[in-house]
Amino acid sequence: MGLQSAFNIFIVLTAVLGGFWQFYLQPKLVLYGQYRIIEPINNKECATVPELSACEKLVLHRPSGIVYLACSSPSSRTHWTPAATRLNATGASFSDYIATYDPRSSKVTRLKMTNFNSERGFSAHGMDIVPSATGADELYVYLVNHRAPLGASAFDVGADSAIEIFRTALGSDTLTHLQTVEDSIIVTPNDVVGESDGKGFYFTNDYAEKVSWKRHLDASVGRKSSSVGYCHVADGCHLAITNLHGSNGIAMAENRTFYVANAINGGVTILEEQMDHTLVMTDVISIDRGIDNLSVDSEGHVWAASFPKALKLFFTYLNDPTIPAPSSVHRFSINTNPKEIPYGIKYKADKVFEDEGPVASGATSAAYDTERKLLFISGLASPHLTVCKM
Repeated sequence: MGLQSAFNIFIVLTAVLGGFWQFYLQPKLVLYGQYRIIEPINNKECATVPELSACEKLVLHRPSGIVYLACSSPSSRTHWTPAATRLNATGASFSDYIATYDPRSSKVTRLKMTNFNSERGFSAHGMDIVPSATGADELYVYLVNHRAPLGASAFDVGADSAIEIFRTALGSDTLTHLQTVEDSIIVTPNDVVGESDGKGFYFTNDYAEKVSWKRHLDASVGRKSSSVGYCHVADGCHLAITNLHGSNGIAMAENRTFYVANAINGGVTILEEQMDHTLVMTDVISIDRGIDNLSVDSEGHVWAASFPKALKLFFTYLNDPTIPAPSSVHRFSINTNPKEIPYGIKYKADKVFEDEGPVASGATSAAYDTERKLLFISGLASPHLTVCKM
């Protein structure tokens, strides 16, 4: 090979590698927080509740101000978190629990499960608390249960996840089990939104496969494999919408608009419900980082726990939850700025909380009480619940 040919090849390779860095790798690293500087905001007037650790999802009961949480232990999360392909079932607790926190008295109550006879126990993840259509104090509790598979290794076949439906009453310390919903449509459930009849619910599948090398394609090349499904205990399950990307948390507004979080590329997908319980995408709100669980406050704003340092969260913190991971919370709302609306900017995304990790570590869920001016933050493997005045 002549000198000129070698030089030409060098130029081509340099251009290819430069393009790969500029247009692919660097934007990915920015998205995942590699160069992000944490900007602490609203993290001064906060208290922590160490009795409530590793609570992946929290739900605020607005009228009472009581918070319901789906909790585990940090050590269990490092071994058994199917959403993050952590499938060491021998290290999982399978005795996870639902708890309540009353900010008025700071009282923590672990709820006892009755009529729940599952030999594989309970492994908490997503959750919803829904007031019954027939009684003001009666509540339906919808839970994602990441059970270990029967007769096979989870490393080979993944979790055998189901949705559990319970009934409770406001102020009660018990949950009465009503139904275990299993279906081939429920593949990799992450979060759930329930109906007030205690029978129907929507849920997100965060990937199309329980275990496969294909799961890596969602983050690496943007494969859209996630989905939202709908189930009713009398009518079965079906897919409500497919070809979504990175679906994680799901929330429903009072007008039955649905919001789905993108945990990989960030942003919120807005969905409109159809008569047949399918969903149609109407809009997408973009932000600069992945987000996890969502909640809707009494004024219609959507709140999201977000990942300022996703690489640290998934590759350092989940291996050792004693190492703090930065947390942030975003609020999404309708844009009322008359100067921006003509340019198609219909929504605002405001960062309302950020912390290096000592106050709120590895946040995966956030909810805001507009009446009491309290922000609640919890995390998959965090050492405590965080409560901030805001």
